[in-house]
Amino acid sequence: MYTSAKPYFYGTGRRKKSVARVRLYPGTGSITINGRDVDDYFGLETLKLIMNQPFDVTNSMGKYDVVANVVGGGISGQAGAIRHGIARALLTADETTRGALKAAGLLTRDPRMKERKKYGLKAARRAPQFSKR
Repeated sequence: MYTSAKPYFYGTGRRKKSVARVRLYPGTGSITINGRDVDDYFGLETLKLIMNQPFDVTNSMGKYDVVANVVGGGISGQAGAIRHGIARALLTADETTRGALKAAGLLTRDPRMKERKKYGLKAARRAPQFSKR
């Protein structure tokens, strides 16, 4: 659909285990994720809202076509990674949007990760069932 000859703005987004490579092409606002339409990829409306936050903050809804390639994690983490990638790509497209994006907290990489499992426990904090007798 899009060739590398067309000019685009690039941003890499990360959240939990997900990594999203996002390209913004000047266009009408179509969103393609891993070669599929956004409505086909994300079933929940909340995930689409999360993903479109950078466009709402910068008042650029419908100005760019989004082509995202995302790997790893679950759908919630992927939506967050795409949001981070879109915010970074918008920053390269227009440097004046930095204040709005930063105030909304969209340029900060969310550091929360899954806690590791500890020995002697069933999960990160879940202890084996206690038996008195």
